[in-house]
Amino acid sequence: MNKYRTMTLLIMLILVGFSGQLLAQSTIFNIPTTDTVAKKKAYAEFDFLPQVPAPDNSRIYLYNPRLVVGVPGNVEIGANFPITNIQASGASTTYDYIQPNAKWKFYENENKGIAFAAGGLLNTPLNKRDGQDTWGLVYGLFSKKIKTGDYGPRFHAGAFGVVSANQDPKQGPVSFVGRRAGVILGYEQPVSKKISIVADWFSGKNNIGYFTPGISITLPKNGLLNAGYSIGNDSWENANATKNRYLFLYYGVTF
Repeated sequence: MNKYRTMTLLIMLILVGFSGQLLAQSTIFNIPTTDTVAKKKAYAEFDFLPQVPAPDNSRIYLYNPRLVVGVPGNVEIGANFPITNIQASGASTTYDYIQPNAKWKFYENENKGIAFAAGGLLNTPLNKRDGQDTWGLVYGLFSKKIKTGDYGPRFHAGAFGVVSANQDPKQGPVSFVGRRAGVILGYEQPVSKKISIVADWFSGKNNIGYFTPGISITLPKNGLLNAGYSIGNDSWENANATKNRYLFLYYGVTF
């Protein structure tokens, strides 16, 4: 794999690092929700995303441990630590990141089933910084719970913007590639007390532009298992050269 192709695969893999839980949920797969972790509680998670399928003689793996804590005022703060590993032609290259983040649920009306939240995330490379730069994400969103029996769906909609992102490699390190503003959409549909069908989407052909459908399973002792498939919005461009699609598995626990 040549250097250009390696960087293209890397750039299109770097997800925002959102992944979350079903109860007091802070995310679905990639998008944030309007929920925040309860104060004096913490949420720990580990994500695993292998590239499926992969180009010939190469494969990308993403590992993402994360920790979020709840503080007073319906605010949560945390950090993700994504690790991107590229296996290509017998060689292995690893890129490490840190993503401090925060979210504030500034309005909620449980009777009407609505809530509003806003937040942000900062993505900073920890190694191989010559070809990468820091970028930030800000967002705002709205959610609506449909109260129909025990298993009414919940919808999420909002907008995001990326700041301090250099898009021209000729002017310096690449930090964020593609459209820097767009739409956030999410859907949660409980089918039983412990199982939900879920899906989320960041618009745009960019670092975070993925559609991810899947299932969410509540486990004993405040645990959660999610399984889905992330499909890059650019996934079938250029004769499917990048194969920008990943199996998305994660386990989380609230304590």
